[in-house]
Amino acid sequence: MNRTGVIAWVLVAGLLVNGCGTPRSGALGPAPTAAPSRTAPTSAAPTSAPATERPDPTASVRPPRSPTTSPPGPADPRDTVTIELWLVRAGQLVPTTRARPATLATSRLALTELAAGPTPAEAAAGLTTLVPAGIEVSRITDGTATLRVPSVGDPVRRRLREAQVVWTLTQFPTVRQVSLDGARPVGRSDYADLLPPIVVTSPTAGERVAAPLVVTGTATVFEATVSVRVLDAAGREVATGFGTASCGSGCRGGYRVVVAWPTAREQQGTVEVYEVSAHDGSRIHTTAVPVILAPGA
Repeated sequence: MNRTGVIAWVLVAGLLVNGCGTPRSGALGPAPTAAPSRTAPTSAAPTSAPATERPDPTASVRPPRSPTTSPPGPADPRDTVTIELWLVRAGQLVPTTRARPATLATSRLALTELAAGPTPAEAAAGLTTLVPAGIEVSRITDGTATLRVPSVGDPVRRRLREAQVVWTLTQFPTVRQVSLDGARPVGRSDYADLLPPIVVTSPTAGERVAAPLVVTGTATVFEATVSVRVLDAAGREVATGFGTASCGSGCRGGYRVVVAWPTAREQQGTVEVYEVSAHDGSRIHTTAVPVILAPGA
């Protein structure tokens, strides 16, 4: 065999030892831990279910149930829905929320809760409703909800009542506008003047809050600066903070401010969101939300 033949034989032998192709590396992950397939059961361990048993089609999206001997846990959040209600205080719109059992009829639920009115904590904070019971959406077509709203009362109260309905229903993605009593459809912008300069969407009246607390809402204030302070049961200031809304003077933007307070006993408290006056530095356009302060860190 000549020199060229020897070299070729060595190369072929190397390929046979090491395998063909370029070596690859990487983690393959943990070894499977699932039980053997029912199609090939072992003779030592009989199957625990009849051969006709079919897998639960929801098993991949639902966690396994706790044993029946375990104490009941908290309600599954997937079985509830949180809706936003717009109530009235001092002639302006104020938001709050309700957590209720989930339903497909969300518009009916929202209007029912709107007619039910404020909780005791909300009522103590001056919130009320002008929406009577029995109002229902007759249809929703192309993003417009149609319904009748009683036109009794003075024009100011009627308009506030309409604003409550419009702002509450348009929280749902299927409703962009509302047609009241067959009139042209209206939306949130038609009642934007009924919002206070500072709207607080979280926390809501009567809510138990813990530190750090995230205060959110919308505002139209000077230089977009929103200030927050937390008062304890005695009215003492225990935390302060400030943030910037997404839009400045002359337009409304969203804000988010985080505040925290030192460890204390659980007690009644107040979250105040306000604007600092550019004229004299005083607090103006204050929105006060009564809450229950949980001990902070």
